[in-house]
Amino acid sequence: MNALPTPTSTSWLSKVPEIALSFWIIKIMSTTVGETGADFLAVDAGWGQGATRAVMGALLAAALVAQLRTRRYTPWLYWLSVVLVSIVGTQITDLLTDGLGISLYVSTSAFAVALAAIFAVWYRVERTLSIHEIVTRSRELFYWAAILCTFALGTAAGDLATEALSLGFAWGAVSFGALIAVTYAAWRMGGNAVLTFWLGYILTRPFGAALGDLLTQARTYGGIGMGAMWTSVLFLTVIVMLVAVEQFSAGGRRNAQAVQ
Repeated sequence: MNALPTPTSTSWLSKVPEIALSFWIIKIMSTTVGETGADFLAVDAGWGQGATRAVMGALLAAALVAQLRTRRYTPWLYWLSVVLVSIVGTQITDLLTDGLGISLYVSTSAFAVALAAIFAVWYRVERTLSIHEIVTRSRELFYWAAILCTFALGTAAGDLATEALSLGFAWGAVSFGALIAVTYAAWRMGGNAVLTFWLGYILTRPFGAALGDLLTQARTYGGIGMGAMWTSVLFLTVIVMLVAVEQFSAGGRRNAQAVQ
């Protein structure tokens, strides 16, 4: 699984960030913003579910087109796409659950099967699921398809745990946080890097969703009561600051390479 074929286009550079602590912080905050941002736009801002889905879907399509046209990792564009994927992934699950009345058990299972199918085809075509060499168009398309599916799956799994299984927001966040810790420990002890990465990536979505609900929901519903607007603003501010640091650092490295 770790063997990497030679990319078909040597002009491509890696299109994803390095997997460091900042990556996971931004990822978790992006998942939380996906939960709180979708709720804020649809409910608090009065857009409604239909308009929110249409606008966010169009913005995501535009961001992904721009992302696919780049030839190197561009922090602001990459993370903008992730935030929009998070919002759209939340909207997809909410449409199935609230709009179509599909059971969370069914939607969680369906997204799990869909993600497994994406991984199976991806590996069959590319012979790797590693994100360290997203250097061809086909790999990037597989990557973003998997990302969207992980967000939809994570939303459904998070709602299943906190609502259908009655764990509540606090215990849901603790439970998924514990699973993330176990996955990290498995990686530290020599577990397969590709497998543990994707497990961690999937688990951060329901963790972020449970955390978002815990922060935004009223105390009578088991939350802290910060509200969707303030939670979204707080997390977006942190995301912007961290991405700005990445963008500045990336620009500095490119300038240094150009001088050399």
